[in-house]
Formats: sequence, structure tokens, C-alpha cells
Amino acid sequence: MTILPATLPPTLAEAIAEVAIEVDRRFDTLLAVPDDPRADLYACMRHAAIGGGKRLRPLLTMATAGLLGVDRDCAALVGTAIEAIHVYSLIHDDLPAMDDDDLRRGKPTAHKVYGEATAILAGDCLHALAFEVLADPATHPDPFVRAELVLDLARASGPSGMAGGQMMDLAAEDARFDLATVTRLQQMKTGALICAAVEAGAILGRLPPEGRTGLRGYAHDLGLAFQIADDLLDAEGDEAVAGKRLRKDEGAGKETFLTLMGVDRARAQCTMLVDQAVRHLHGFGAEADLLRAVATYVVERDR
Repeated sequence: MTILPATLPPTLAEAIAEVAIEVDRRFDTLLAVPDDPRADLYACMRHAAIGGGKRLRPLLTMATAGLLGVDRDCAALVGTAIEAIHVYSLIHDDLPAMDDDDLRRGKPTAHKVYGEATAILAGDCLHALAFEVLADPATHPDPFVRAELVLDLARASGPSGMAGGQMMDLAAEDARFDLATVTRLQQMKTGALICAAVEAGAILGRLPPEGRTGLRGYAHDLGLAFQIADDLLDAEGDEAVAGKRLRKDEGAGKETFLTLMGVDRARAQCTMLVDQAVRHLHGFGAEADLLRAVATYVVERDR
């Protein structure tokens, strides 16, 4: 049984397209190619950052910020910073020392076009760019908001978050992980940055920590559902549509949600997590409909 192509509600389809345009426009400005020996470095960053991708993380930031009445330009800048972290991780993840991939977002990976050394530096620079954007007073006038944004993204992208999950994923090639360990791995590698994207919107909306419980529950369940859907796509998807190499985990002998749960149980678990994520938003009205639609999209997508 294959996953059917996503049929998006018009409002979600429009939101995805609008966010993609906004993020690309900001990367285009931030990564203008200089007329000096750094040109290839900037060109490599642009190759990886502009065009393609689901832009799920900036979409989540902007949707969360939007339901709290945050200025859209401010939310878009913060979303772009989070996407810069995501893109840096993809550049490094694709390197021969990591997953050794030659296709990403339907085009050759950064190191295939610009070489490994330039790709490593491009990832490093996108990582730095994210925190430069968040710390810039032009992004938000309140230094306490900027500091909280920086702290939360640093935690989500470091050894207790995404990078730590990537290390666990490398170790998974030579170890047998149980379901609890795979769940923790994916909560860090994939879920942490998804949670940070939602948290950023709450920070921008000056929502106190005690008021973020529902949004945090939504993000947690969405992150796990996203990864289970990714495992299903890796096993059943179409590489031409996905724009990347599939069946990688199977070839590497890694334990995944599918190998540990089976396809049918994994699909049921994914649906349950999405339903649970939506229920976490019960305290919000129609203003949270975009977040609800994103949760449904996670299990219906084909890339």
C-alpha cells in the first residue's frame, strides 16, 4: 500500500506557497553573492537554501506567531533563521562522511556541485547566519525576546537536540535500537527543530511558558508523526517525487519505526499522533486552523 499524494486544503496550499516565496526572498537578500573569493561559498549556500523543500519549520513559526497576532515580517525572519539551521543540517547530513547522498530537493547535493570543503563551510555559515538573524535588533526590538529565541534554537540544534540525534543515528548503523531508543533519537534529530519552530512563534507572541502547554504538546506529537511518515515515505515513496534518495535506512540496516512496529501499526500510530496533536489545540479557535491543517498534511504528503 502506497501513500497517496497530498491533497491540500486551498488555505494550506496558499500558505505553503507564500511561506516558500517569503523564505526564498529573505535568503536571496541575506546571501547576496559578493564579488570576491567568497563567491563560491555564497553560491553554495544559495544552492542549498533557495528553492525546493517543504518549508515546514518556517511555516510552523509563522502560523504559531500569526495566531498570536505577531507581525508577519518579524515571524518570517525568525522562520528563515530556523530554516537556515535545517538547511545547514541537510548539507552536512549529505556529506560522504555522513549519509553520502547525491540528491536533495530534486537537485544535486551541495558537495556534489561545489566540493566537500565548500559545502562544509556553507553549512557552518548557515548555522552562524541563523543566530545572527535572531540576535539582530532588526528582527525584534526586545532584547529579552531575541535572547530567548537564541537560547531555544541553540538547545534544539545542539547535542541535546538535532545534532545529538544525528549522532545517535550514526551509531544506529552498528547497534540494535529498541523502540524507546529510536523514539528518543527521532525526537532529537527531527522533533527538536519542529518544536523550536512552534516555540519561536510562542516566544514572539510573548506567551508565558505556562500558556504554551498545548502548543508544546502539538509540536511534540507532530514531530514524531512527521518522522513516522518520513519512514513510510522512505519505504514506499517515489524518488522522483520525493526529490531525494529513498530506502536508505533499509540499506544501512538501521532500526526504524517501520522495522520495529510494522507498516500497518506505524501508519496507525502516525494517524493517532496527528489526531492527538490537533486535540492539543483545543484552547484555540479558528485562528489555529492552519496549524491543524499542517498536522493533517504531515501524514498525507508525498515528499
